[in-house]
Amino acid sequence: MSRPKLIAGNWKMYKNVAETADFLAKVEGFQGAELLLFAQSALLSLFANSKLAFGPQNIYWEEKGAFTGELSPKLAKELGASYALAGHSERRQFFGETHHSAAKRALAAHAFGMTAVFCVGERLEERDAGQTMNVIRAQCAPLFEMSPQAPAGFCFAYEPVWAIGTGRTATSAQAEEVQVALRAEIAKHWGETAAQNTRILYGGSVKPDNAKELMSCPNVDGVLVGGASLEAESFLAIARAAKG
Repeated sequence: MSRPKLIAGNWKMYKNVAETADFLAKVEGFQGAELLLFAQSALLSLFANSKLAFGPQNIYWEEKGAFTGELSPKLAKELGASYALAGHSERRQFFGETHHSAAKRALAAHAFGMTAVFCVGERLEERDAGQTMNVIRAQCAPLFEMSPQAPAGFCFAYEPVWAIGTGRTATSAQAEEVQVALRAEIAKHWGETAAQNTRILYGGSVKPDNAKELMSCPNVDGVLVGGASLEAESFLAIARAAKG
């Protein structure tokens, strides 16, 4: 089944106001694959007049309340966000994100009119121990428990932790193997039709020189790009790779 490619950039805690405006001016006219940028919350309003899809790197699951430091999903939507990132490995590693809280954030995105990109992936020692899919199943379990049906448009991103920011990338064969297994897991819980309609991205040291090979895999429906998304030229080179 043909699923449109999604080229998502995660800017992490980079970019200021001027750098954001400059970047948007350089990528605004791109035609082809869908472009998506995840930026710091304070930058989201700068995307208001952009044609690019954008969203926060993290949201809370309540509309409002005494939750200092969190971002309301309703506010993110009001700012124009159409996507929200959930469960990134850095949130899990540094900020106490759990499988359960990551799932709640992802489902909150859909409850407030956005689309989640839900991140899963194993550490190096877990891959070496042959535990990759056991880890991913555990990460997804609360999501499937809380949502017995697929939210429309829901996206996954397979990001092997050992490949994020390390310069080490999963081979296309390794990426495809996990994407196939994850799609089978989606089919098990949400049904075959939902599984075939769900986009699964690959993330982890994606660059212009490996993007085409990765996205040539039948089950890699786009990429979630870190460092290479910070420069407009490299981000656009990756986007052009999606067009074949």
